[in-house]
Amino acid sequence: MKAWVRGLALAPLALAAGLLLACAQLPRPHWPALGSGATSNPEDPDAPSEYDYLVGRQFEFDGRVDEAYAAYQRAIAKDPGAALLFRTVAELLARNGRVDEALPYAERANQLEPGDANLRLFLGTLYRIRKDTAAAERTLRKDDGTPLDADAALLLYGLYFDAGRLPEALATAQWMVRADPTNLRSHFALARIYDKMERPKDSERALRAALRLHPGNLGVYAALARDRRERGDRAGEVAIYREVLREHPDHHATMVALSDALIDLGENAEARRVLERVEKRHPDDLRSVLRLGYLDLEAKRYDAAEARFESVLTRSPEQAEVHYFLGTVRREAGDVDGAIESFGRVPADHERYQDARLQLAALYERRNDFASALREAEVVQQRSPSRQLDLYVASLRAKSGDFEGAKTFLQSLLAASPDDEEILYNLGVLHGEAGRQDEALGYMEQVLARKPEHPGALNYVGYTMAERGENLDEAESKIRRALAARPDDGYIVDSLGWVHFARARELLRAGQNAAGRVQLEKAIAALERAAVLTGGDPVISEHLGDAYLLRSDRKRALRYYEEAVKLEPRKAEQPQLHEKLERLRKELGAR
Repeated sequence: MKAWVRGLALAPLALAAGLLLACAQLPRPHWPALGSGATSNPEDPDAPSEYDYLVGRQFEFDGRVDEAYAAYQRAIAKDPGAALLFRTVAELLARNGRVDEALPYAERANQLEPGDANLRLFLGTLYRIRKDTAAAERTLRKDDGTPLDADAALLLYGLYFDAGRLPEALATAQWMVRADPTNLRSHFALARIYDKMERPKDSERALRAALRLHPGNLGVYAALARDRRERGDRAGEVAIYREVLREHPDHHATMVALSDALIDLGENAEARRVLERVEKRHPDDLRSVLRLGYLDLEAKRYDAAEARFESVLTRSPEQAEVHYFLGTVRREAGDVDGAIESFGRVPADHERYQDARLQLAALYERRNDFASALREAEVVQQRSPSRQLDLYVASLRAKSGDFEGAKTFLQSLLAASPDDEEILYNLGVLHGEAGRQDEALGYMEQVLARKPEHPGALNYVGYTMAERGENLDEAESKIRRALAARPDDGYIVDSLGWVHFARARELLRAGQNAAGRVQLEKAIAALERAAVLTGGDPVISEHLGDAYLLRSDRKRALRYYEEAVKLEPRKAEQPQLHEKLERLRKELGAR
């Protein structure tokens, strides 16, 4: 082997420094400055192989892979016994994803320098990539069968682990621990294979052994916590975090992880205390401030949630996610104007933009600004068209005054899908909202002809019957069938309450007071449950007012009528609400 090659056969970490030194000592070759745009190869048939090697290195530094490869080939042709040249070509090819081409060069380098441990590791790595277990074992083990060293053992362990050869992986990990008990990666490897073999107690013992050697090591604690989390033992994970905090009080990442685990366990009060510690000691951690805001929101502490989100926006006004959640808080708190302002701050390139526009559409619809609601829904429809959006846009179009346009659009959808009961259902709702009840019922009957247990159509027909005071037994039957499909649908529960109310009114008018009172109490129970299930609805509040008025509880009736007005009533469905409210106020002498 030439002396220059021996001088450059350095350990990987020293290789670059050696090359720079060699470049400084050798005479400057006669070629154009590489990297200056020159495209011709600086070939010199009379130059020694080290010249071509250095040319190749320069090309490689400049990212000119093909030219580097050609230069190395010229060097090999001049010095075919230089292991470093073969290894350099193998590394160049491997780095560029050409492992199959790299392998013969690495094998030749190993033949030339069989005692080079680093070279054998490199060759073993290539075999592992190709999943050639037998060749990797020959390369990475000594004659007595033990691994060359800890690095070789780790490669073999990974090969066995990936191949599902768990006993060999376990034996290799145990050898690693025996060979170098202070090395954390050996204990991690042993714990991981125990996990794979579903031996969680042995896995924890391996990590605890590592912790005894490295007390307080956060990496080991993290592995212990992850192990328990992956087994579904969230309480055990929490215990690990508490252990860490005894060793490392106020460790930021651990407190954050502990709060997440506590929230998953439903222990929100304790999670709040942990997050408040984070907030106090790490005030720049916006994520934890946001988590506190989310907990406030879930607990319906709207003022506290709003204050936290606003504090984040004071520091980082560009946080679109925070604007979105601030809008959610304001919507839940009944601040429609504030919610509209916040949702409107979510930019078009944010992942929550479309949801924010739909929230805006719902808010505008709630205040009967159907034109604005339609505009927002159409923004989303243009970006992500879907049948549900088509149906929603058609509904808003009708509510904004374009009944014929909405009807024509839905009928065009129906022409393309004649048996689509959802389009028929929406046509029924469309006609009902326009006050064309007979046509609406006709569409609902078509829906039920195709899908007899369609809960929406059953509820619509049953409720309409109750409103008209007709066929109340049949109305109740239809509504109960709808409830069988959707037992917690507050609007269907309201319909059932309204059937009981209609029956109670009929019985009381006929002088059947006892039977009427029974039906009335059933009505009130159902309507109150409906109010809870829906979270509040003006029509349901008006129904409760009517029921309590029928019971002669005028003060409670007044309260529900006032609640209905505050909830922004739907004029088309509640044309007499304000009249009822004013009449009752006069009777009670209330303002």
